[in-house]
Order: sequence, then C-alpha cells, then structure tokens
Amino acid sequence: MVSKTELLFLFQLNNTHNWKRLKSCLVKSEDCNNLSKRYKTLKQYKSAKLTPIEAGCCRPPSECGYPAVNASYYDLSFHPISSNKDCKHYKNSRAVKCYNCDSCKAGVAQYMKTEWRVVAIFNLVLFVVLSLIYFVGCCARRNAARSGSLPKF
Repeated sequence: MVSKTELLFLFQLNNTHNWKRLKSCLVKSEDCNNLSKRYKTLKQYKSAKLTPIEAGCCRPPSECGYPAVNASYYDLSFHPISSNKDCKHYKNSRAVKCYNCDSCKAGVAQYMKTEWRVVAIFNLVLFVVLSLIYFVGCCARRNAARSGSLPKF
C-alpha cells in the first residue's frame, strides 16, 4: 500500500523540471562510474549488494537481458528481450546510463524514503532529549524559587 506522501513524492519525481535537476546531481555524483573501480571483476559486481540508486540508475533492468562486460559497461548489441521501455533508455554513456529510466526514479524514491526515515528518527530523539532538558530546567527553577535562592527583581 502506497501512502499519500509517497504518491506525492513520486509525482514530484515525474515532474520533468524536478527530475532534470535531480538527474544532474546523480550524473555529477559519479556513483555509476565508480562501480568499475569498486568491483574489479564481473563476479564481484554480480554478487555485490547495490544501493537502490546504483541498481536502478547504473545498469539496465535485468529483464532486458543485456550481458554485463564489467561493472559500468553492458553489451547493447543484443536486442532487449523485454518490452520494458527502460531497456531502450539505457546507454553506456556516463551522462546517460539509465538516468531517464523509471527504475532510476524508483531507486531514488527508495533511497530518499530510507534517508528520510533516518532523519525522522534523529529528529524524534533530539526532540525527546531537548524536552527532558527543558523539563529538568523548569523543575530546577521551580525548586530554586521555593527555597528562595532566586534573586527578586
């Protein structure tokens, strides 16, 4: 079940202007191009646990059937087995890869969902800590007022 927030976020990703800005950040990040440096052999690459962005943006969908030459290059001379439109969008070019694919948008959405969950948990913990500090401060002030140790203005 997809929540309203997730639907709104996916709608924002499908906005062409928003996606162009986000895509330019993905291209500049060099995540896809660093895969071949991180995984020296094809065996290492195939057994690696890729992030949602790496899996969605850096390679064509597996249903396309393109064989991997290395971690950042696929043999596109094979005709796609699938009718998935992402198969036609993938190119080996550093600036293209699968950045225009729906699988890339889904990978970015999954990554954002995970990251925002971490931020939300951090904010909740911070709120509890600050509330406790405030509560202790209020109690200390009240106790100090009762004992008469606070200066009168």
